[in-house]
Amino acid sequence: MSKLYLECYSGISGDMFVASLLDLGADQEHLLEVLDSIPVKGFDVRISRVKKAGLDVCDFDVILDHPYENRDHDMEYLFEEHHHQKDHDEKEEHHHERGHQHSHEHQRLPDILEVIKHTAMTPRAKETAAEIFTILGKAEAKAHGTTLEQVHFHEVGAVDSIVDIIAAAVCLDDLDVEEAVIPVLYEGCGSIRCQHGILPVPVPAVANIIQENGLCLHLTDIKGELVTPTGAAIAAAIRTADRLPEHFLIQKIGIGAGKRNYKKPSLLRAMLIQDEGKNEIDSIYKLESNLDDCTGENLGYVMNRLMEEGALDVNYIPIFMKKNRPAYQLNVIAKERDVPKLERIMFKETTTIGIRKVRMERSILEREVRQMETTIGTASVKICRVEGQMRFYPEYESVTELCKKSGMSFQEVFRLIERECDGQI
Repeated sequence: MSKLYLECYSGISGDMFVASLLDLGADQEHLLEVLDSIPVKGFDVRISRVKKAGLDVCDFDVILDHPYENRDHDMEYLFEEHHHQKDHDEKEEHHHERGHQHSHEHQRLPDILEVIKHTAMTPRAKETAAEIFTILGKAEAKAHGTTLEQVHFHEVGAVDSIVDIIAAAVCLDDLDVEEAVIPVLYEGCGSIRCQHGILPVPVPAVANIIQENGLCLHLTDIKGELVTPTGAAIAAAIRTADRLPEHFLIQKIGIGAGKRNYKKPSLLRAMLIQDEGKNEIDSIYKLESNLDDCTGENLGYVMNRLMEEGALDVNYIPIFMKKNRPAYQLNVIAKERDVPKLERIMFKETTTIGIRKVRMERSILEREVRQMETTIGTASVKICRVEGQMRFYPEYESVTELCKKSGMSFQEVFRLIERECDGQI
């Protein structure tokens, strides 16, 4: 199974990410068809080859009509020493008024989700785009002290960012990317000018995304913003691991160009890689806490909340604590990126005052989930490979649904699915 690996040593932005996936082989014509279906006016798209640091790389450029133009690539405006403050304030005020004149009709999350809904994207791509915008919305809401429903996206809700995020989701779907390795995001330092004024780098939205999603950050001495809010949100939405397999094969390489010019070239290198070993080795976290004063109803609710928010597994073990009090040990298995939010749920929804946390390595069999046709209906089946042999594990929900449909017992349906899958593969 292929994975996406991103080298973010020059940061990450929406246009850099899309360009890198196009360079990996995402279908350009299909992307343009989807972008044509966006119910938003005021933009055009140019995909080209450019030279950067002597390399031939892909460039994805969202060209805005005059009323929607912004200063996202105006290096003098973004990063110059802040002299002639009056002149700059006048320019900023004029830009702000011009934006209001055109009403910023896509500033709120419900508006943007409605735009996504009416595009020609696949359901999976729509889900990815919505997740990226939701991550952005939470970060912006926290920065501005408002709610997710009421937050105004400002630059993030601008036409070019909407196009970047939709394009990112379409390209991910086209390449069938379900796993992404992102070890670290390299960020600059100093400050950047935006419509709110002069902000420190990383800007609040980026800092909030990194904190909320457990992304690893490395600060450099480059004066400028290397990681944009859109880039950080994409990384947070797609990352499934922060470590590469010990041994892997590189299937394809793509490089996307950025628009801003720093002393270090703005390049994002993406690779499709495949684990060379028989088993995949990755890391997970185990969170545990002892609870002696929670009701059974409370514990059942907590388990459901943790599973809904991304826990890989949740279980309770009966234990005896000091003074011979009967209690339960709550154990949660999670990906690293989900640890912060799962810890918050444990603290909020239980009486615990401390959580033990340990990082663990695990070996994983190569696996995939397929929809298999049987004589009694379609079943979702997990297929694992062990030393060249295949094992079939029908998913519980599929088995119970076919039991109701056929009137057969659970064991009869389970064995039938196993047997018929073995005959198909």
